[in-house]
Amino acid sequence: MSDLIERDKRHIWHPFTQHQTERDPVGITSASGAVMTDTDGREILDLISSWWTITHGHAHPPLVEAIASQAAKMSHVMFSGFTHEPAVQLAEGLAEKLGAPLSRVFFSDNGSTAVEVALKIAFQYWRNRGETKRTKFIAFDGAYHGDTFGAMAVGKGSGFFSLYDDLLAEVLVAPYAPTFLGDDAVENNEDAAIAALEAIIDHSGDEVAGLIIEPLFQGAGGMRFCRPEFIRRVTETARRAGILVIFDEVAAGFGRTGSLFAHQQCEVKPDLICLSKGLTAGMLPLSVTVMSDEIFNAFCDEDFAKALAHGHSFTGNPLAAAVAVKSLALFEEEATLDKIAEIERSHRLFAASLSRHDEACRVRVCGSLLAFDLASEAGTYKSKASLGLRDFYLSQGFNIRPLGPVVYLMPPYCITEAQLSRAYDGLLHGLNQL
Repeated sequence: MSDLIERDKRHIWHPFTQHQTERDPVGITSASGAVMTDTDGREILDLISSWWTITHGHAHPPLVEAIASQAAKMSHVMFSGFTHEPAVQLAEGLAEKLGAPLSRVFFSDNGSTAVEVALKIAFQYWRNRGETKRTKFIAFDGAYHGDTFGAMAVGKGSGFFSLYDDLLAEVLVAPYAPTFLGDDAVENNEDAAIAALEAIIDHSGDEVAGLIIEPLFQGAGGMRFCRPEFIRRVTETARRAGILVIFDEVAAGFGRTGSLFAHQQCEVKPDLICLSKGLTAGMLPLSVTVMSDEIFNAFCDEDFAKALAHGHSFTGNPLAAAVAVKSLALFEEEATLDKIAEIERSHRLFAASLSRHDEACRVRVCGSLLAFDLASEAGTYKSKASLGLRDFYLSQGFNIRPLGPVVYLMPPYCITEAQLSRAYDGLLHGLNQL
């Protein structure tokens, strides 16, 4: 173990890490199902699905086979001027699951880029139509959409990116309406948020190209949940002003909220949707931005200047597309949504006792997610208390990483009842240490 860590420390710059103060990383040698194994042979229950990517479980055999089978045929081919079966099959499958009018798929590599593509499409869509005033976007306080410049701009309400404010595009930030179990003020908060959004649109709506929101829950911004009714009202409000609506389901997609896609619970569809993370079940990097034919057709012209001049070396990678096709199929083959429903039932039962703990407040449950705020902690991301709690959980064999004062579980869907029960006990044990 020490040799691996020392070699790592000589050369690697880890994400979201202050290397001057951060503890040494944990070396992982293997992972299977809901469990990771470190270099000392210790098992660690992965209760956040390795940054929310692992859906069916680590090294799930059908997914391993899908990659191996595709690798034997073709590992990669450039996607400009060429195509291949895995990409076409995945696009067909996504279009079928998403339903009309979401039918056109643009491939990229990660969630930030999927958002970046959506923003560029929304901006250029209006330019291609000759409407040059629409240069702004509406986003929400607490939102996080990724780390590229466009994604940072619409995520500035999260507070992560103040260093770059002078370089970011103009974004109008509207209030979000977070809620939790037993929240009696939710309807009043939603009314106030919608009124504020309407005021923004009344003042600047004809200058707005698009509105972007994370349906049902904000992820890195603090696991803030909202009701489907709020998402529906936001969408309808934007639509009345002719504003394109973008749903960022990078974290929420592929079952996390209890339905295959979060917006299916909201009874409304976006103009564009961003998907990644669970798309390949955590096996390989891949993302998509999906939109309607109406938006796609606005880019079709004799003049290349109206084309979307955007692409990546590994766009539509066959290995990633093939495993994504298999992952999508597993939702039916393995009744994955039923597994998620069982996890949600367990979460809700546990939430009743968790709510009585002095250190837990604003407990909330949505699909496979369980989250709450620490009553005695109001720190920011990677605060001293959150890092201490993270390290305590790790010492007990749990990968739980609080977001500042927010503690959450987002387990792989393969987690067993016994593993989940052990996780709940461990969660309470950590709170008792506080």
